Amino acid sequence: MMEYSIKFWDKMANRYSRRPVSDVAAYEKKLSLTQQYFKPDMKVLEFGCGTGSTALEHAPHVGSYLAIDVSPRMVDIARQKLAGRETANLSFDVATLEDFRQVREEYDAILGLNILHLMEDPEAVINQVFSMLKPGGVFVSNTACLKNTRPYLKLITPLGKLLGFMPYVKFLSRKELEGMLKSAGFNISYQWVPETTRDVYFLIAEKPE
Repeated sequence: MMEYSIKFWDKMANRYSRRPVSDVAAYEKKLSLTQQYFKPDMKVLEFGCGTGSTALEHAPHVGSYLAIDVSPRMVDIARQKLAGRETANLSFDVATLEDFRQVREEYDAILGLNILHLMEDPEAVINQVFSMLKPGGVFVSNTACLKNTRPYLKLITPLGKLLGFMPYVKFLSRKELEGMLKSAGFNISYQWVPETTRDVYFLIAEKPE
């Protein structure tokens, strides 16, 4: 599965980097909502960062920002975007969250944007994020919840994956995602479904002090 993901996202990286934001207003709202939880001394991790556009927006608002992705090509493009900018506190690395499995209570905020539905075991990922956050830490996620909105895609995605033009997709419902966060110990402090993208569920969850 991991090898397929790396190859798929490496192949998609150039096209992905050129794709415009489909809903600029919703994207800017998510940036603003997230930054309300930031403080200048925060240590932040973003996993599944893609080509780094969101990391570049957020990094100036915190102390340090590490953005990781499984795709070397995605990270190459992100580093090219970073070059020449005065953003010394931001770095991009090729890595997976599994590489951080020994980390405990180190981060003030962790972002998983457009990534949980691409994970084989999102519940395990959420549990790991919880353990990596400091008490009072924040987890920001933006997830395609397709189980109830586009169930027909379940028939298409296996073939798409077999032919190499679709990634692995986990079909989640909003209720299931909320349940995973609550079971891990999170308190959900903000939830939003944009009108223009009803499949997407934006959540901000906090680890109790």
